[in-house]
Amino acid sequence: MKSNRAPYPIEEEMDAFLSYLAIDRHLSKATIDSYHYELNSYLTFLLQRNIKNIAEVTRKDVQEYLKKCGYLTKKSVAHRITTIRSFHHFALQAGITKCDITNDLKSPKIEKTLPDTLSVEEVDQLLDIKQETVYDFRNKAILELLYATGLRISEALALTFDQISFESCTIRVLGKGKKERIVPIGDIAMESLKNYFEKRNQLDKKRSPYLFLNSRGTKLSRVGFFKNLQQILQEKQISKKVTPHTLRHSFATHMIEHGADLRVVQELLGHSDISTTRIYTHITNQKVAEDYRNYHPRKKEETL
Repeated sequence: MKSNRAPYPIEEEMDAFLSYLAIDRHLSKATIDSYHYELNSYLTFLLQRNIKNIAEVTRKDVQEYLKKCGYLTKKSVAHRITTIRSFHHFALQAGITKCDITNDLKSPKIEKTLPDTLSVEEVDQLLDIKQETVYDFRNKAILELLYATGLRISEALALTFDQISFESCTIRVLGKGKKERIVPIGDIAMESLKNYFEKRNQLDKKRSPYLFLNSRGTKLSRVGFFKNLQQILQEKQISKKVTPHTLRHSFATHMIEHGADLRVVQELLGHSDISTTRIYTHITNQKVAEDYRNYHPRKKEETL
């Protein structure tokens, strides 16, 4: 909310909140940008009502703002409510307000949907990349790494050389909240990484510390890799919706299907709460039920 005028107190309070998220909570830039976007909308509404300090905001103001968000999906509304509650809770903790008017603010119920995954055969098809150019080697290495480790795409693209150990075949990952975890790399993914590293100097025009580079020699962006992935899917005539996160979901699902302990998968994924990891058991249970319906020779007789 840039302007030539002096900022209103509520704008300074928002800036203090965003600094708190970055410095104290160690949230990612993408998450903070998301909060900033939502709060800009909220503050614009409040300033239009001549509210210039968060202490002046009432429950009715918040309710009126949320009424204006009726065109949004339940998930978007829930995210706005989370942002507003966090902002007001921060104001209370910082002594800016005397009470939190959003304490009883409830989010809409969102139906939980199971994440999309690929079968092992579909993963094999996706990762079967003919390697001719340095970009082929790079894309192959990224996809193999995502499936072998369950990394988020942001974590993979942020990797530097000092985070990978060729001796122990592990990587040191800096995840959400700057939490560090050690993740092993399988032989196939490690081989793909080594093959890419042999070609990487063709891209490294600026002596970049990052593993995965674009044509300009700088760190490959999430948007850039997403475009590359869509091109690969088109070339392979894979119509199924696939994102980098699909490989993370597939990694976790296949690990659990093959007997991995849930706590181990939680650690590998960097989940702070095991309930987040538990969703993958629902996927495997669903697959068991589907396989039973499709393949059990006496299924029809038993269900009569």
